[in-house]
Amino acid sequence: MSEVNPHDFKNNLFSIGWKFRQYEAPELSDFDRLFDIFKELLIHTSGDFDETISWMRILDKEYEFTTPEYSIDDFVEDLLKRQYVKPKSGTSGDGEGMGLTGKMERTLRQHALEQIFGSLKRSGAGNHSTNHSGAGDESSGDHRAFQFGDAIDKIAMTESLKNAQKNHNGDDWQLDENDLVIEENYFKAQMSTVLMIDISHSMILYGEDRITPAKKVAMALSELIATRYPKDTLDIIVFGNDAWSIEVKDLPYLQVGPFHTNTVAGLQLAMDILRRKKNTNKQIFMITDGKPSCVIEHNGEYYKNSNGLDEYIVDQCYSMAQRARRLHIPITTFMIAQDSYLQQFVDEFTAANGGKAIYTGINGLGDMIFTDYEKNRRKRLN
Repeated sequence: MSEVNPHDFKNNLFSIGWKFRQYEAPELSDFDRLFDIFKELLIHTSGDFDETISWMRILDKEYEFTTPEYSIDDFVEDLLKRQYVKPKSGTSGDGEGMGLTGKMERTLRQHALEQIFGSLKRSGAGNHSTNHSGAGDESSGDHRAFQFGDAIDKIAMTESLKNAQKNHNGDDWQLDENDLVIEENYFKAQMSTVLMIDISHSMILYGEDRITPAKKVAMALSELIATRYPKDTLDIIVFGNDAWSIEVKDLPYLQVGPFHTNTVAGLQLAMDILRRKKNTNKQIFMITDGKPSCVIEHNGEYYKNSNGLDEYIVDQCYSMAQRARRLHIPITTFMIAQDSYLQQFVDEFTAANGGKAIYTGINGLGDMIFTDYEKNRRKRLN
């Protein structure tokens, strides 16, 4: 065999249209550069336009990211022109008293998705896969030997030909039944998820902002499901002294309140929502950083106790976990706090439900929730 001349190889590449040069990142426009900063600050300020612009002006004085040709005022004007913001009723549209449009709210969800689940690409409509393999409709990547009755179109030809090459050496090469393999498929099943977010006061205590990562995760997860698994459902509830449902569009504006933590009310509402879903596969994700410290009595009064773990409150939490188990609803608790006695409570709560507990700080929360969500694509939750 003759040697390949590297110069000839390079010339051939150029002759067929290949060109190699050092990668250069695309240069952002003045608007896009400021828009990235604007989106991030907007989540931290709970959708407050005026506060966000004030922060941008302060940061601009320190880091000088505007130019004489393009100022913060120019940026605000472009936001209006592109319909990302709109004047609130009774304002003049000069940058004071602005509100976000639906377009901006969707953009924030897309921003969160790209930031947290950046490796994902939008694909066609999909559903979640069970762990039952067979003549399904989503490839698993696993193979098994061909059996009588298997459809011809299910044969993995590449793997079968490889087997033939291994099994038949020499001039008598052939492909026979023993070489054939079938690629396993998984049946698809729809998924109904309730995401519970703790909005008790402790989510902003101790010098750590825990509510912003929780909001980002919720926005990213909602956008992921809407674009990649549109047949799935996601309901979002928040819980403090009480629990209530919020819309996806409300997420940027979510704030912590002067609340205790009524985990029982959150779980009751989550199960009520899931009972009405027709999907077989159901699950609850709960993001919390503190212990349960509040329940509502039968007479409507609140029983609160923030000192340690109150046995009366904790027992009701265990009862709710067991009830969810009977309804075949697993609960995955993402516990932000690291206190040992709280971890013990979560361990016992998880055992009562048969679900899962993940102990994490605020870093990597999105990756963990995404990983858990994707894992459940390949198992039946009931």
